[in-house]
Amino acid sequence: MKKTILTLAASLAIFAGVAAPAAADGERFVLVSHAPDSDSWWNTIKNAINVASQQMSVTVEYRNPPTGDLADMARIIEQATASRPDGIISTIADFDVLSGPLSNAVAQGIPVITINSGTEEQSKQIGALMHVGQPEKAAGFGAGEKAKAAGVTKFLCVNHYITNPASVERCQGYADALGVELGNQMIDAGQDPAEIKSKVLAYLQTNPDTNGILTLGPTSAEPTIAALNESGKAGTIHFGTFDLSPDIANAIKNDVIAFAIDQQPFLQGYLPVVILTNFARYGVVPGNSINSGPGFVTKDNIELVEKYAGEYR
Repeated sequence: MKKTILTLAASLAIFAGVAAPAAADGERFVLVSHAPDSDSWWNTIKNAINVASQQMSVTVEYRNPPTGDLADMARIIEQATASRPDGIISTIADFDVLSGPLSNAVAQGIPVITINSGTEEQSKQIGALMHVGQPEKAAGFGAGEKAKAAGVTKFLCVNHYITNPASVERCQGYADALGVELGNQMIDAGQDPAEIKSKVLAYLQTNPDTNGILTLGPTSAEPTIAALNESGKAGTIHFGTFDLSPDIANAIKNDVIAFAIDQQPFLQGYLPVVILTNFARYGVVPGNSINSGPGFVTKDNIELVEKYAGEYR
């Protein structure tokens, strides 16, 4: 009966001269991130766009500035726009630098979805369809609330991407929850693991009353774990981090890290591809932005997520 009804409906549509939406595949999208080549956290998003591209029968190109230079990222967005893709997915690592190229893409009729860095308000100003990400300051505030409950009064925020305003928001939210000034408790750690480890060791030596640490992802978390192990302070300082990796998962299980904030990067890569595909094919799109996080991963629930770390979590 169902097959008969579907056949009849199709016949009537042809008879009436009405064309149903064509589900033609092969659309091409470009995802532009701010991440340097050395940032392994983005492997989850790369996996997400591969999964989505296969499921939706589309092509998704991942592009990024190799060193994380935002001026280079702006040029990549301009190049992507000139190639006339069916949609662009981009972070807003710095609104002042990237809003122009992204707004230009929108003005040329290219649908844009922003992800990860940036805010829903900034996304709307650009003219993007929506933003898929985590409210960064609120996530930092949540981390700070947990730290305050644990008795943290003096902290170190290890910022490995200080040119990204969203990273500063994470540190600021943490400080606000503690009710203290951020000040020099946030350090510009850089991207080099050996340098990050050295800076953390130096800070802890100069500030021995530090009883809390916040890192902003595997790039800064993993050298900080090494610094704490070397100094003999692993497990004695309340340590929270953003994002997940196998090393972070192990540190949670070993009581070195209290929690990891999971912004679910898989959703940040996967959902925009699905949404842009349906928008290209049928003109449908969700009416609101999507918060992909934050969620907190602790020793109590780490078993549920660690086997997917770096791939789906």
